[in-house]
Amino acid sequence: MANTVATYLDFAAARAGDLYRSACLLTGGDTHLAEDLVQETLGRVFVRWRRVSGADNPAAYAQTMLVHTFLSWRRLRRSREQPTEVLPEAAAASAGDTALRITLMDALARLSARDRAVLVLRYWEDRSIEQTASVLRLSPGAVSTRSTRALSRLRSQLGDDVNLFAEH
Repeated sequence: MANTVATYLDFAAARAGDLYRSACLLTGGDTHLAEDLVQETLGRVFVRWRRVSGADNPAAYAQTMLVHTFLSWRRLRRSREQPTEVLPEAAAASAGDTALRITLMDALARLSARDRAVLVLRYWEDRSIEQTASVLRLSPGAVSTRSTRALSRLRSQLGDDVNLFAEH
C-alpha cells in the first residue's frame, strides 16, 4: 500500500505542472479555478490509481480526467452563477509575448467550453483528431468541424491584432 501511495505521489508531482497549464488554458486564464480543477483531477486519479497506473498512458488518462472535470464544472456552474455587466479589471499587459498571450487567452475565454477544449487538446497538447475525439466523446468529424469553427471564431475575434503582436 505504501508503495502504491509513493508511486501516485511521484506521478502527481511529475504531472501537476502539465495539468495546471492545460487547466489554465481551459479556464481562460482563471488560475484559481485551474488550481481547483487540477486538485479535483488528482483526487479522482488517486481514487482510481490502480486502474490509472495500469493504463497504457497514465498521463493521458489524467489529462482526459482533467478535461472531463472541466466540462462537468462548466455544466454545474451554468445553473449556479449569473453573469454581471461589470467585468473585473484585466491584467496589465507588458511588452512582447505577454501582450499576445493575454490577447489569446481572452479570445479563448470567449469560446464555448467544448470549443476551447477541442482547441486546447488539438493544438496545445498536439493530440490527433482521433485522440481528441476519444477524450471528448465526439466523432472525429465533429472534432474536425469544431476545430475549424473555433479557429474561425478566434480569427474573427482577433482580427489583425495578432499580426501587430507578431511584428514585435
